[in-house]
Amino acid sequence: MRSIWNGAISFGLVSIPIKLVNATENHSVSFRQIHLADGGRIRYRKVCEIDEQEVTVADIGKAYEDADGSMIPITDEDLSSLPLPTAKTIEIVAFVPAASIDPLQMDAAYYLSANGVPAAKPYTLLREALKRSQKVAVAKYALRGRERLGMLRVVDDVIAMHGLLWPDEIRSPEGVAPEIEVTVRDAELDLADALMATLGEVDMDSLHDDYREAVEELIAAKADGRTLETAQADASGDGKVIDLIAALENSVRAAKAARGEEPEAAGESADAPVAKVTSLTGRKKSGGTGAKKKAAASTKKTAAKKPTPSRAPAKKTAARSTAKSSAKTTAKKTTAKSDPKPTTKKAAPRKRASA
Repeated sequence: MRSIWNGAISFGLVSIPIKLVNATENHSVSFRQIHLADGGRIRYRKVCEIDEQEVTVADIGKAYEDADGSMIPITDEDLSSLPLPTAKTIEIVAFVPAASIDPLQMDAAYYLSANGVPAAKPYTLLREALKRSQKVAVAKYALRGRERLGMLRVVDDVIAMHGLLWPDEIRSPEGVAPEIEVTVRDAELDLADALMATLGEVDMDSLHDDYREAVEELIAAKADGRTLETAQADASGDGKVIDLIAALENSVRAAKAARGEEPEAAGESADAPVAKVTSLTGRKKSGGTGAKKKAAASTKKTAAKKPTPSRAPAKKTAARSTAKSSAKTTAKKTTAKSDPKPTTKKAAPRKRASA
């Protein structure tokens, strides 16, 4: 890889010659501007405002525009003569835990390569010291005409440096959070936790840029004279107000289905019984014949359950007594005729009740 900067790491009194190499690369598809009428390329030309003549790169310098619009020329010699200790040096100023670095400060990433054989030993010493301390180094360096802040850490067996923004370059998040007070229920948090657990972890190497691939396929189709099918837009993020619980439950089911698991309704057990619904067909109105029959049957049951009066009418009682007397007389006559010689039994003496 081609180095973009040569210098040294200042580690106390130890100096480590290094080369700075870009650790990242841009894979986005770039486009050119063309004239729609004939497809000609649109180019930007650098023209001097005073004489309106086009100038080359060798004739262009840099200057600072003052508040009144006047230009103050600044040359490379002027910048190189500044008393800047980090002009060609990555000066380590502290070692701190990695968690103390705000990710908002992260900027471009670089690899630091040992420059030459003598640099291998001090380079390895710094790398192993960073590994054992489990800390990162905070450093200052100068690149592209300005002093910058950096963080050194170990990636595999290489020292990497992340450019950091200065703390005063991080904007305050004031006014960004929702201004209205919102209450989140435990059920919603449980579903969010279930969704997070279902999505799980991901292999970062498996992620890729789908949009870039689609653009490349479009370009290839255009070059071959083919026409691609228009993709349907996803309306899931159209900003409509939705039922949060239902959205979370559907998300959990979709995530399980994507992972090949059996989708299951949130909050339901796999062994839960399924409720059956029976439709009531042929039901008649309350004023029909069936209702009348039910009312009559209910009246009969109520009458049967009513208690019998304790005293009967006088006539019925006298009739019952006369019937009983005649029945006894008849029974005695019948017994006397059938048994002419009755057996006489002695009555047993009664015992006196003790006082």
